[in-house]
Amino acid sequence: MINKYVRNVSYGFLEWLIPFAASFLFYTQEGDLTIDIFFFKSIMIVVGSISAAFLLISYFKNIDADYFKEGVIVGLVWFAINILLDLLVLIPISGMSISDYFMQIGLRYIVIPVMTITVGTALEYKK
Repeated sequence: MINKYVRNVSYGFLEWLIPFAASFLFYTQEGDLTIDIFFFKSIMIVVGSISAAFLLISYFKNIDADYFKEGVIVGLVWFAINILLDLLVLIPISGMSISDYFMQIGLRYIVIPVMTITVGTALEYKK
């Protein structure tokens, strides 16, 4: 069995990578977006939400106690990973300023700990 900390970080990376990889489907080789920007952002939110849901199910399958605590930890780790990787990869590629990034993208990542804590809370009540 993979250590839960390794799984947590690996899944956090995948939560960032899946939408990032999917985004390439909507750009030309020259870097031009091929669809409306608002439609693109909607697609990215949906892809990120679906991938997070599946990753959360997989993560919590191997957790037997302290579901709320795990939800908090997973949410904060995934949130941090997404922000860090965006700062290292997405911002340099896009040329966005840090403030524009946080207003347009970064703030949306708050949904990650909301989802993970919600799942942890639901499982805590279920036991």
